[in-house]
Amino acid sequence: MSRLVEENTADCAEDLIPTRGSLLSRLKDWEDGESWRTFFDTYWRLIYHFALRNGLAHQEAQEVVQETVVAVAKNIGKFRYDPKVCRFKTWLLGVTRSKIANQFARRARQPLAADARGPDDSRTTPLLDRLPDEQPDPLARTWDQEWQKNLMDAAIRRVKRRVSIEQYQMFDLFVLKEWPASEVARTLGVTIGHVYVAKHRVSKLVRKEVEAIEAEEGRPG
Repeated sequence: MSRLVEENTADCAEDLIPTRGSLLSRLKDWEDGESWRTFFDTYWRLIYHFALRNGLAHQEAQEVVQETVVAVAKNIGKFRYDPKVCRFKTWLLGVTRSKIANQFARRARQPLAADARGPDDSRTTPLLDRLPDEQPDPLARTWDQEWQKNLMDAAIRRVKRRVSIEQYQMFDLFVLKEWPASEVARTLGVTIGHVYVAKHRVSKLVRKEVEAIEAEEGRPG
C-alpha cells in the first residue's frame, strides 16, 4: 500500500480506470488491485489537499494520505452504508482528520524545522482544537469544498481518456479556462459550432462520470 502512495504522489498519475457498480464493496477484497488503484487515484488528491489546507507540510500531507489509505484498507470491511447514519464521505472525513491530528501530535512531540512546516508555522494543533466549541465544524466545511472539487476533477480526468484530444482541448479552453468560443475556434482551427458541440458532449460525459463516482461510493451492496 505504501508503494502505491509513493508512486502516485511522485508522478501525480492522471489516469483513472472507469468503473461501475459498488467500489466500496469490492474494496473489501484486499487482492482486488484494480479497485484499490481506482480508489487511490480518485481520493488521494482529496486527502492530500485537505491536509495541506489544515496546516500540514508536503511531507506530512503525504504521510496522511498513506496512513488514511491503510486505515481504510483495515476498516472498510466494518463500514456499512446507511445515508441516515453515515455516508462514506463522512466516514472518510473521520479517518482523515484523525490522521491529521496524529501529525500535529507528532509535530508537538518533535518540532519540525521552520522550512518543513506548512504556511502557518504557528500551527502546532489542529484547527478544530483552536476554536471555541460553539463554532461550526471548520474541517467539515473545508472537507465538503475539497470533496466537491475532487469529485469534478476525477470525473474530468476519466472523461479525458475517452474523448479525442481535439474535443478535450476545446472543452478545456472554453469551459475550464473560460476562453471566448471565437478565440478557441481560432486557436484550434475549428468552427465555433465545433466548440459548442464539444462543450455539450464532454459536459454530458462529465455529468455521467460524476454520477458514476457517486454511485461507486454510495451503494456498496
